[in-house]
Amino acid sequence: MSHQAKALHLLFGVIGNGTGLFLFLSPSVTFKRIIMNRSTEQFSGIPYVMALLNCLLAAWYGLPFVSPNNYMVTAINGTGVVIESVYVLIFLVFAAKKEKGRTMALLFGILAIFSTVALVSILAIKQEKKRQMFCGLVASVFSIIMYASPLTIMRLVIKTKSVEYMPFLLSLFVFLCGSSWFIYGLIGNDKFLYIPNGFGCFLGAMQLILYGIYRKNNEDVKKATTIDGSLEMGLANSHQAKTIQP
Repeated sequence: MSHQAKALHLLFGVIGNGTGLFLFLSPSVTFKRIIMNRSTEQFSGIPYVMALLNCLLAAWYGLPFVSPNNYMVTAINGTGVVIESVYVLIFLVFAAKKEKGRTMALLFGILAIFSTVALVSILAIKQEKKRQMFCGLVASVFSIIMYASPLTIMRLVIKTKSVEYMPFLLSLFVFLCGSSWFIYGLIGNDKFLYIPNGFGCFLGAMQLILYGIYRKNNEDVKKATTIDGSLEMGLANSHQAKTIQP
């Protein structure tokens, strides 16, 4: 890798860390609402549990004995593990019984997957290239699954014609973070980074397009709320989402 390529690689790694941090922090508005209302409403815990698994696997992949020169990947995803763990804990506290059970089962599942990957890569695979390929492949698969998890919310947006349950900041930073790590992976010729993040970049763009299409509907609800003080903001959309869902 030339000096110019190394400089660009470092630059996009820094950008990726910055956008990644904002991506991890962007749902804080959603969780503030959950805490205030003491309910998870129609929000799904799946994206946050899958994000936790993605962070665990990506942080492991970036460790020096697995993948050399990817310490920035470990740094941001290690931070993500802490943040996503807090989100999942809050979700479990305020979720309804059925949703709580579903989220707990998924959480135990992702912890079992990570533990298996870590133990196999340490105990069963001795060659560095094979270890990198194994960990990178697993991390890529679950990174794509994580990026795809908001598809259920995108479906809800299309059915309800409302973006209430698809936070704009989350969609924006999915796009920015995916784009940054996609370019970082291309420069470093790391297919385990540019393939899943290219997919994330595409899905983030699709979410932004949906937001642009249906944002006006939310603005109309807010205007109605201002005029009629008896209607709490979001109440009409919450009811609509519940009645339309199968």
